[in-house]
Amino acid sequence: MHIYKVGGAVRDRLLGRPVSDIDWLVVGATVEEMHAKGYRPVGADFPVFLHPKTGEEYALARTERKSGRGYGGFTFHASPDVTLEEDLTRRDLTINAMAEDEAGTLYDPYHGQTDLENRILRHVSPAFAEDPLRVLRVARFAARYAPLGFRVAEETLELMRQISASGELQALTAERSWKEIERALMEAQPQVFFQVLGACNALQELLPELQAAPQALAALEQAAAHGLPLHVRWACLLRLLPPASIKAVNQRLKTPRECQELALLTGECLALADKALELPASALLELLQKFDVYRRPQRFEDFLIACEMIALGEGKAGYPQAGYLRGAAAAARAVDVKPLVQGGLTGQALGEALKSERLHALEAYKLN
Repeated sequence: MHIYKVGGAVRDRLLGRPVSDIDWLVVGATVEEMHAKGYRPVGADFPVFLHPKTGEEYALARTERKSGRGYGGFTFHASPDVTLEEDLTRRDLTINAMAEDEAGTLYDPYHGQTDLENRILRHVSPAFAEDPLRVLRVARFAARYAPLGFRVAEETLELMRQISASGELQALTAERSWKEIERALMEAQPQVFFQVLGACNALQELLPELQAAPQALAALEQAAAHGLPLHVRWACLLRLLPPASIKAVNQRLKTPRECQELALLTGECLALADKALELPASALLELLQKFDVYRRPQRFEDFLIACEMIALGEGKAGYPQAGYLRGAAAAARAVDVKPLVQGGLTGQALGEALKSERLHALEAYKLN
């Protein structure tokens, strides 16, 4: 029985990056032996165990065989006879197919360390093409390591094109696709993820709407450079699409509600915000009401930040409309409802009076 540290922990140590999660691989052991040593089974598809003290995951060495469509279409075989090299050959990239034993000795049968040094993302074996999820994973790694100068090997891109042409990407569930997209959006250079998908023809399979809006990547790049949250990055990416297309993308990928709301509002209201300095008070009020700035001020602020990123992506020095709209929102929110209530107004009458007061406040704001 031999235990190895494998995958990302080895890769990131060699790159000098922080190591968070550690994957452990057990070679030469049976399920019974793992039970006898106090490991608790947790794997549904193949034998994975929790360490009795640390709670870390330990997987038995295994091989896999394609048995159906999509990410889950594999049959796994775990046995004490499976070697370290056989287990590593089923992994996606050479830089993820390295292992270290307990003494710190590096095992690198597929030359992952060389590819690390040469900044290349290269598949381990032709079996790479059997798993459509690897198209998204490689694109995500490209986005993560772009600041270090990594690129996807041409022969790997060709296999990714074959996967795109095969129709296998359509077998990915919305949840699995979104999980990879979500993680990619939060990488250092998320625009690279979509560029790689475009280069291997996967974008037209997964997000065909974005093919007509490549300039949206500049806004996404700015959002990432400013460390903005997921929903703002998503809104920046989709902002050039018509509202109907934004709704379709969100529904197809089952994106989180916060992402859906901000992306749709940005698509609907960006043109209005661009003309904010010229808008009459009534149009300003309508814009603020659409965002419900009284109860959800942060959503409007997120929209304005997205507008600023879009402007920067277009090469503009700034977005003066954002400051103007922040002032307008503050003026509208400053209207006190208490005097109206104390005056006996209720229901619809109260709502109309409050709207009128806010309109007057915005008219005064425009004059200042």
